[in-house]
Amino acid sequence: MARKVNPIQDRARRAALEKAAYLAIYERGYAGVTLADIAAHAGVSRGTLVYHFGSRAGLLAAVMRRFSRTIAVATRRAVRQAGSPDGKLRAYVDNQFYGLENTRRFYTVSLDFLAAATRDPALMAVQRAFLADSLAVDLELARLSGEAGAAGRARLLRALVEGLSVRFLADPDPDLGAYREDCLSGLQAVLGWEAEGRRF
Repeated sequence: MARKVNPIQDRARRAALEKAAYLAIYERGYAGVTLADIAAHAGVSRGTLVYHFGSRAGLLAAVMRRFSRTIAVATRRAVRQAGSPDGKLRAYVDNQFYGLENTRRFYTVSLDFLAAATRDPALMAVQRAFLADSLAVDLELARLSGEAGAAGRARLLRALVEGLSVRFLADPDPDLGAYREDCLSGLQAVLGWEAEGRRF
């Protein structure tokens, strides 16, 4: 008789395995990480990973779905909870650069994943889903300056964050506060807000 699976425990187990895989990808790189590496990191057998995810590709796609969605959901929640337009921008920035090691890990894994996705349609579908999730909050911020031209401003907001993330990774000694301030002033410029006193 087949063993009954507790769905809550199963979800928690998958989440723990995805976190271990994320850390292993960060340490080894997307192309270099193996199921054996991830299993060792998680303290489980390779068979456990195959049972839960089917294959290396399935596991790595699940990892990127989870962590991309986590960032998108946390950012959207923080922006919506902020009371003022300035607060919304600061909440957005804080979620793009959210701790030195967390930021380094997330952008390292994300860029590695994007490089792999350019040659793998299934991974590119995960990347596009992340961009769609991000676009919702990017548009929300872009509309702080009105509806006209909001789609273009949203693309510029995303490009600003992505450009700063690459610069952050290349920086041998990044100052998180400076990156947050650069991001904030760049967002204000994209929105057409003057340094002193915005117009609404």
